[in-house]
Amino acid sequence: MRSSNWKIKAQIGLFTLTRTVISTNIRMVYPFLPFFARGLGVEPNALALALSVRAFLGILGPFLASIADTHDRKTGIIMGIGLFTVGSGLVGIWPTFLSFILGTSLAMLGNGVFIPSVNAFLGDRIPYEKRGLVIAILEMNWAIAFIAGIPIVQFLIETYHWIAPFYIFTAIGLLAWLVFQKTIPANPIPKTERNNIWANLGSISRSWPALAGLLVGILISGANEAVNLVFGLWIENSFGINFAALTAAAVVIGFSELGGEVITGAFLDAVGKHRMIWIFLGVNSLSALFLPLLGGNLVWAMVGLALFFISFEIALVSAMTLMSEVMPDLRATMMAATVAGFSLGRMLGDLIAPGLYSISFWAVCLTAIALNFLAIGFLTQVRIKQPLTKQETE
Repeated sequence: MRSSNWKIKAQIGLFTLTRTVISTNIRMVYPFLPFFARGLGVEPNALALALSVRAFLGILGPFLASIADTHDRKTGIIMGIGLFTVGSGLVGIWPTFLSFILGTSLAMLGNGVFIPSVNAFLGDRIPYEKRGLVIAILEMNWAIAFIAGIPIVQFLIETYHWIAPFYIFTAIGLLAWLVFQKTIPANPIPKTERNNIWANLGSISRSWPALAGLLVGILISGANEAVNLVFGLWIENSFGINFAALTAAAVVIGFSELGGEVITGAFLDAVGKHRMIWIFLGVNSLSALFLPLLGGNLVWAMVGLALFFISFEIALVSAMTLMSEVMPDLRATMMAATVAGFSLGRMLGDLIAPGLYSISFWAVCLTAIALNFLAIGFLTQVRIKQPLTKQETE
């Protein structure tokens, strides 16, 4: 493997860069919602339709990403970046409300195919005991998109036009598609009657460790999203309408996510996947418990939010690494189902958070803690299909 080390590192770098571009496309809608609404000639609330459709399509990822198991990893990677490129180009060429809904939804669906296909491709080449570092590096894209990508989008919108970012995304997508087409090796998987999307999904549905792992992802994502959805309201209610505070909170989230990924990359493989999830779900629950008590001090509120998001990011990346080896023969489908589970969890959090917050912020945080503890219970049922390392068995 030494002779191909440079090639693997280059692929990891290229995948991370590409995912950063895709994540920037996904994340930019939230801070720049008013710009897009004015450009489309609709009310900001109307764009909620686009976001709900986009979130729903994240659940459909397994149906397309399974192609990386039934055909080959390259096909899934190419399809994912292709969907992203077509979606971005659609908005750029035909800037209407309908095309915005369809285009951003296609970009999200492309992301749902691209992530598991890439993880499966690298999972085939990198041993499980070293895979935590690689997935943590890949997951840095989400934070980098917020820290670096969003300011670039802001520059493009303010300097040129709200459509300008979509032209850039389309051009980068086309370039990435060509690069992947040339550089990613094709390793076709033999076609059999059992190797099809329905058989693969059926195998996952009959595996209790796989289902338990998916429930872990749904629950921890739901817990995080419930707090994530209302923390801005909590800050406003606690400190008044303070845009500086909201901006500070956004920066805290971005750097917290990056910090969580760095910590995961440094310690996950050594500490062990199960243990890392247990520890940081505990930390996440403690931070959620203390958050309502910090509403009287902005600095401590920022510290509490930072701890909450760091611990969640570590647990999330650790869970993704663990799930990459639960069903290695169906790795792409398993990873797609995991990503879909995260989307389902976010939908769960979005549904329950407003009602809980109407009661109190305490109700939101206590519910998040309860979901975390349920996740810890299901985590005990998750097993991988290869001999565990010493750290994993401890």
